[in-house]
Amino acid sequence: MTVPDRASAVRAAPDPKPRARGRKSADKRLAIMRAAIEIINAKSFALATMTEIAASLDLRDATLYYYFPNKQALVYDCHVASLARFERLLAQADEAGGSGIDKLRRFLLMFLEDSQINGQQLYLGDYSYLEEAQRERIAGWAERLKNGLRGFIEEGMVDGSVVQSEPELVVQLMLGTLIWLAKWAPEVRSLTVPRLAGAIEAFAFHGLESRSI
Repeated sequence: MTVPDRASAVRAAPDPKPRARGRKSADKRLAIMRAAIEIINAKSFALATMTEIAASLDLRDATLYYYFPNKQALVYDCHVASLARFERLLAQADEAGGSGIDKLRRFLLMFLEDSQINGQQLYLGDYSYLEEAQRERIAGWAERLKNGLRGFIEEGMVDGSVVQSEPELVVQLMLGTLIWLAKWAPEVRSLTVPRLAGAIEAFAFHGLESRSI
């Protein structure tokens, strides 16, 4: 199965304001996006404010507006960055080979490890607040990535590593789990990637019902 190439994320009309340049500026943008994703995942786009995002980094509001003209532009970039990370992990899981179930397991573990290192990904439950062209780009990109996951499941159904099921629904269940982990996981004490991966393994790959029943 070949993961579809990512269409280039064409940005909205260029902002006339000067943009920050250089490695330090790139790191600052990433830090702002990481903070924004965590706050938006926890509170929603509507309730998150630029002031709150700036305060979480001990920055002034004006600093955020130097990097992003408004909250909508910031969150659009967060969506693009999250989808790019998702796509990279999907491609790496596919390139490593193995059965369909091997690829699914590898992707989920890599997703959790990436989130621990690089922070949460922005959930895709809602992006109605974006401009129409932005919504279309995000929706199209997300659908291509869903097709990649569906491909793993379909491969597994062919090679016998995945039970016969409805790939579309299984993908929705998997994405729902990953999307909401951003809200659930912080409430678990001393959470680690192995603990989380073990819980997903038990629930998604083995099922909760004891085989002795």
